[in-house]
Amino acid sequence: MNLPSRARNGLNGVARELYRQPTVEKPRRQWVEDVVAWCHQQDIDLGTRLSSRALRFDPALLAQINEVLESARMAPLGRSLSGLTSSAQANEGVEEDKHSREGPRVWRVLLSLPPQPTPGFASEPRSIRDIDLRSLALGAFGALIQVENLDSFYAFTPGITALSGYANPLVVYRGDSHYGGGFALLAEEWRKTRRPHIYAGDFDAKGITLALDSGATHMLLPEIEWLTQHATFLHQPAQQLPFQRRLRQFHVNLEPQHPLRPYLTLLEKQRGLRQQWFEGQMVCIELS
Repeated sequence: MNLPSRARNGLNGVARELYRQPTVEKPRRQWVEDVVAWCHQQDIDLGTRLSSRALRFDPALLAQINEVLESARMAPLGRSLSGLTSSAQANEGVEEDKHSREGPRVWRVLLSLPPQPTPGFASEPRSIRDIDLRSLALGAFGALIQVENLDSFYAFTPGITALSGYANPLVVYRGDSHYGGGFALLAEEWRKTRRPHIYAGDFDAKGITLALDSGATHMLLPEIEWLTQHATFLHQPAQQLPFQRRLRQFHVNLEPQHPLRPYLTLLEKQRGLRQQWFEGQMVCIELS
């Protein structure tokens, strides 16, 4: 039986206290009950240490516990498994704490890169790669392009006029339950570079709100003349009203000549357009 994580955490705290005093007594709360049950299962005799109200810990008891952990190839007390990957936990022993481990996709992001021909694979316009963001040298990229929708991400190419001024743009999927956490960490690191962060997503109240919340400095959208002709109320449903209220306040605070103003005015008419329907000339609109 694995030592429950809350029992391990409690015992780690006891171990620290025993550096300052010879014994430590803890009331029989849930983590202590877990320790008692585990000790009974491992034939560790608690004897007079255990009463109806508390368990008294001493160095000898913790030494017994550590002997059992060592013989079972489990991590000793004082070495937390919390936040470690499964591989790192495996290096500590056979014990695994799935609830506190670092998820395998925490640092992963999905990138769209220039084509990289590989023997045995048909050539494609772009190469899609899942990578650890810590392997990225962000200084090599002139701009971050965050693509909201996965199907649009797969089809996205940065070789358009609106992006011609950015050398070697880094094209990344915004993320979902699989990649959202990794992108948030990437966006935080990118912000420190003070380079453009371009959001490519839906033209609707939620899309612009997501762009603002992600720290984007620009949004990639069709020219306002084309968008005015093609935006539709079908792509700006009533569920977006909470985002509209927030954007109205944002709209009021923009300078009169700000390039985003006509786009927000179009949204206020309850008209939007999803990214998959974009055509025409694209432009980069400042958000700040």
